[in-house]
Amino acid sequence: MYEFRLETLTGHKFKSGRFEKAILVVGSTENHGDHLPFGTDTIVAYELACKVAEQIPGTLVLPPLSYGMSEHYAHFPLTISLRPETLIAVLKDILRSLIRQNITKIFILNGHDGNIAPIEIAAREIKVENPKVKIAVLDAWWITAGKLLPPNTFEVWDGLGHGGEGETSIMLALRPDLVEMDYAQGRVPEELPKEMEIKWLFHELTPYGVTGDPRKATLNKGKQMVEALVNHIVQFIRDMDKKDWKYSLYAL
Repeated sequence: MYEFRLETLTGHKFKSGRFEKAILVVGSTENHGDHLPFGTDTIVAYELACKVAEQIPGTLVLPPLSYGMSEHYAHFPLTISLRPETLIAVLKDILRSLIRQNITKIFILNGHDGNIAPIEIAAREIKVENPKVKIAVLDAWWITAGKLLPPNTFEVWDGLGHGGEGETSIMLALRPDLVEMDYAQGRVPEELPKEMEIKWLFHELTPYGVTGDPRKATLNKGKQMVEALVNHIVQFIRDMDKKDWKYSLYAL
């Protein structure tokens, strides 16, 4: 199997790898309850990225960005957060670095809700700055997974939640050695308005550092999530490759 992880590549292997695409994982370091590790958001997204790259030669996986915008989780120790403007600046610098090396097909795989807005701003600004670059983003795999799986796969709150049924299930599939199910507990927040978005601080929703019900997590659910997400991303990238990432009749 070819090596695609940038941090383990030698200069020789990088040259011979003929990398034309890169996956950038953006995660976080924050509390995920007593049963999941602080690096859950990074671990899940990075493991998915590596599984994708295994199937698509010429895809470089960058070292994950393990700090995100987590100010709204800061009530629970030990949250380490970047300010939004810091994360935007870091993302733009990483994207510019790739572009300088003629890697202009970039897939951003996000693992944390607080990163969505900074990623959007950074990617839009870089696209305007470098019109020929192609940037695609999966900003919420936890939402996508629910749409890909059969109805009623999850038992509580559609599997959603920070450290909840879905996230715990996928960790059981990817890194079961890091999960302590004996300490799993969570809370489903009271129903929030569907047409409006309330800007909460996480401790307003739960006293456990977890929303949803991680006790309903299973290995089988996690395996289904991994398979569905990896297949979804792989198919997307292959489809884009077939048309050289041209998504418009008038693409530059």
